[in-house]
Amino acid sequence: MPDPADTITPPLLAGVELGGTKVVVLRAQGRKIVDRVMIATTGPDETLGHVATQLRRWQTDTPFAALGIASFGPLRLDRAAADFGHMLPTPKPGWTGADIYDTIAGALPCPAMIDTDVNGAALAEWRWGAGQEGDRPSDCLCYLTIGTGLGGGFALNGAAIHGAMHPELGHILIRRATGDDFAGACPFHGDCIEGLVSGPALARRFGVSGDRIDPRDPRWDHVAHDIAQLVGIVLLTTAARQVLIGGGVGMGRADLLDLVRAKLVAQLSGYLPFVTPQSVGQIVRTPALGEQAGPLGAVALALDALARG
Repeated sequence: MPDPADTITPPLLAGVELGGTKVVVLRAQGRKIVDRVMIATTGPDETLGHVATQLRRWQTDTPFAALGIASFGPLRLDRAAADFGHMLPTPKPGWTGADIYDTIAGALPCPAMIDTDVNGAALAEWRWGAGQEGDRPSDCLCYLTIGTGLGGGFALNGAAIHGAMHPELGHILIRRATGDDFAGACPFHGDCIEGLVSGPALARRFGVSGDRIDPRDPRWDHVAHDIAQLVGIVLLTTAARQVLIGGGVGMGRADLLDLVRAKLVAQLSGYLPFVTPQSVGQIVRTPALGEQAGPLGAVALALDALARG
């Protein structure tokens, strides 16, 4: 069956990428983004109100066929739950309990779908990016974002992974590097992986904002160790073929990614035969779609909503 994004007259779609610092509200013709509005993420009432107003304005002007919402989490994604589409307890002040789905999509006369931003990005990469670069589509792809927080999503045979919740890779506890005494920055768990390597965690660990950290600082070795631990857990538990690392930390330092790859190979000690010094560069890499993986994740969700009807 042809991808709806590749038809001769692609449908007009709307998408929302709701991040911790900014929101991207967009319209797309198929997968081509044709309009984009940026909104600062403040409190939920103000932020979601601006998003809903923009979408209603577009819907009145030229109706779109479906809406995709790719939001930071954690989210309730069980449609049978009373709080479907709500934000679950989050370190983001004021956002716990926010009704994301109904506030944005409730009044719109079109199908809509909500998922985490990282699940959306994983679907976009599977559909149009790294997942299509081999001889056949990747059957299991992981997308990690390391920035304001740390999140991870999966595309398994073209579908996002859901169960009791959605993947919450940011709060995994890893084996710490010898000699690393940084206490971590997560308000829930201290030294979970998000509390060790997210942007705010790096600022606390190094004492300066991320863009001012000396790339030669030896403490980067601990950061690379920690990220490699997470990637190893993903590969060992899910057999993912690719782990794409995006976000400001993930895409901002190529030297860090090289160090992560070397640490990963050493930590696995040859146990996974497909992870070698020669192959690791294709397994652990930046997203093929770059910074567009997030916005296109909302488009991918809109296409899935349209297909579901």
